[in-house]
Amino acid sequence: MPLVPARLEHDADGVLYSSAFGDFYHARDDALGQPHHVFLGGNGLPGRWQAREHFTIVETGFGAGLNFLTTWAAWRADPQRSARLHFVSVELHPFTVADLVSIHARWPQFAALADELHAQWPVLTPGLHRLNLDHGRVTLTLYLGEAAEGLAQLVTRADAFYLDGFAPAKNADLWSARVFHLLARLAAPGATLATWSVAGSVREGLRHAGFAVEKAPGFAGKWQMLRGGLERAPSAGTTAPAHAGARHALIIGAGIAGCTLAERLTERGWSVDLVDEAPVCAQGASGNLAGVMRPLPSLDDNRMSRLTRAGSLHGWRNIARLRRRGLELRAEACGVLHLGRDARQEEKMRAVVERLALPAAHLAYVDADTAAAIAGCAVASGGWWFADSGWVQPPSLCAASLAAAGARLRVHFGRRVARLEPGVDAWRALDADGRQIAEAPVAILAAGTGVRDLALAHALPVLSARGQVTHLPAAAGSAPRVVVCRGGYVSPAVDGLRCAGATFAVDDDDNGLRMADHLDNLAKLEAMLPGFAAHLDANCLDGRVGFRPASPDRLPMVGALPAAAATGALTAKGDIGARLATLPRAPGLYALSGYGARGLVWAALAAEWLASRLEGEPLPLTRDLGEAIDPARFLLRPPPGGRIEE
Repeated sequence: MPLVPARLEHDADGVLYSSAFGDFYHARDDALGQPHHVFLGGNGLPGRWQAREHFTIVETGFGAGLNFLTTWAAWRADPQRSARLHFVSVELHPFTVADLVSIHARWPQFAALADELHAQWPVLTPGLHRLNLDHGRVTLTLYLGEAAEGLAQLVTRADAFYLDGFAPAKNADLWSARVFHLLARLAAPGATLATWSVAGSVREGLRHAGFAVEKAPGFAGKWQMLRGGLERAPSAGTTAPAHAGARHALIIGAGIAGCTLAERLTERGWSVDLVDEAPVCAQGASGNLAGVMRPLPSLDDNRMSRLTRAGSLHGWRNIARLRRRGLELRAEACGVLHLGRDARQEEKMRAVVERLALPAAHLAYVDADTAAAIAGCAVASGGWWFADSGWVQPPSLCAASLAAAGARLRVHFGRRVARLEPGVDAWRALDADGRQIAEAPVAILAAGTGVRDLALAHALPVLSARGQVTHLPAAAGSAPRVVVCRGGYVSPAVDGLRCAGATFAVDDDDNGLRMADHLDNLAKLEAMLPGFAAHLDANCLDGRVGFRPASPDRLPMVGALPAAAATGALTAKGDIGARLATLPRAPGLYALSGYGARGLVWAALAAEWLASRLEGEPLPLTRDLGEAIDPARFLLRPPPGGRIEE
């Protein structure tokens, strides 16, 4: 269901109000007193988060974000605060960033925090959005959509609940029995809750879901509030840290997958040993001059559509985060045109835009004339316009990630891992002579197509997809001024060149440039931009060949590898999530693979997901999308036969 943003409205006294629900967003007399008294005080905060590594709060109804800002400020003011604070919230009608700026201007004490929130406020698209704030110490995970749908898809362990939102009589869906049972499923041991509502239906619903509640003195005009906690044992569905030992990881592969993960782990206090046979990072499939980072929508908003949307949006936030740290990174959100192959596909593309109803700044349909004006040159057709997408130089992203990792990262370049062996309490990376390169209790296979050379990766059906990119001479500012796609892609000018391509050939090991592939890339270019390739001589062109690790279903493979004994689960019954949960895994062994031609799209979000999984943090992907990228899925759903295509 398309998101409908909240309207910015106030009553005659200037109090933030919703005419759609006939209720106020906060207490009339003291907007910040209620969060302090009801939600912080009712959950025993700040005391309960003190001396903790992590503390997670789940909120129903983000609204104007005042509960979040109040909690964040209280956490910062506490010298005994937890190392990290996680705030997870659901919201059906989010405010636009412009409206939030206007709302938060009333509370100048939050100015610095609010500015940081506004800078990362997501495009208002359905699903989960992960915002890393306060130098990575505070994480806001927002689900935009129906509360019950979001809570059913969250993977987290809540230490405290804020039950907020419009009054039960005005917004019954947010106070339903289903919502209360879903909250109980997310509760960690000792979880508490607080709410300003003492309605009988709320008390009874919470008790039926397993919470013990009691009335307590309320705030301002409300005589009473509710506070309580989970009375029964937490659900087995809550997520514990995947790794509880020493926070030390061995990452094999210094391409975009491995470098991005190294940065996300070191920010969380991990030590990382990064091994690659090349002399520097990003020498394999991640070595191209420019790659495209944009989503791939679909009429039914399928898994690929949602994953590429989430990955692209998170990827651009990650780039902005690294740049705020002063790191050099080559990327430009210049926009991406995806042209239709013919009139029939153009109509389908128009229908997708109408069905999804996403913000026009993220996805719009443009006709051929508008597309030509955007590109600055003739185009073959109209199609999708992704105004917030663009190109990224993968080696610069890898280098920036490693620079951000700092002293907790130790690199081992020029070393090829011939074997990975389990020890008593660590995985050992050995070279061809049996000499140890590095060891750690957690090992992550991120070696691109090279992962196929490691015996322990037998469960990963990684395919090698040869891709040749053609380099074209280009003056700065010349057309096309944006990325253009249609069967292939062409970039704007980057350092005097533009990239055009790329071919996609499975199980083709030829690493030399081929004239036939240059001609294929030029043919794709001509089909996109009529007349553009007419003056180009393929005999005078350079380029680059890379081998991309692809998966049979075109989705990445991220997570714990199945153990050798996992084949017994093939006969298990139940949905795919339940079956995946029962599969035995190789202790401490994980994969980041199968990115195919979408390494830039997947990398940041996949690294955030795996780092969060290892730490036991709220996951930045919904439950169904996490299952869709599980490396063990092919044991339950064997890959289809035949050739895959990008």
